[in-house]
Amino acid sequence: AGSGALLKVISVGAPGFPLWIFALIGLLAVINSALINMLMASRLLYGMSNEQIIPRFFGTVHPFRRTPWISIVFTSGIAVILVSFFDIGKLGGTTSLLLLVVFTIVNIACLVLRKEKVEHKHFRAPTWAPVLGSVTCAYLAIPVLSGRPWDDYKIAGFLLLAGLVLWAINRVTHGKVEIHPENLSK
Repeated sequence: AGSGALLKVISVGAPGFPLWIFALIGLLAVINSALINMLMASRLLYGMSNEQIIPRFFGTVHPFRRTPWISIVFTSGIAVILVSFFDIGKLGGTTSLLLLVVFTIVNIACLVLRKEKVEHKHFRAPTWAPVLGSVTCAYLAIPVLSGRPWDDYKIAGFLLLAGLVLWAINRVTHGKVEIHPENLSK
């Protein structure tokens, strides 16, 4: 319904504009977003593996291409399963929901981390910016306030549960991992 309404607006606002070009632009935008999500997901698993948060084999790098091939295969498999069982619109809603939650946490982290003293100069956002960002993102992510469909939360819950299972496997096989903040930037 949403794309049909937008096509009607274009046909009225720019009657000579070929709608197939608009459809092609939309298709390329969706493909580009999917590619970026896949790239980000595999690199996220790779980084979490290197930090020993999830099992280490996700950090295995291909000997010639130097890419995290196990993470790429794993996230591609998850994507195939998700696309096979869920509507692409629901997956898009879930992606935006998870991003809103992440941005809420990042904005709160900006407020918390500003209390730590550092010896070097660094950028410091005005207080209102992370406060506004966290409140706005949280508002858009809370089901009662945003009116989001519950399917977005169900799919997000399954994905977070999968991450929790990976963490638990790592915890059982390797025990508690000590994280030293001074080593994170190296």
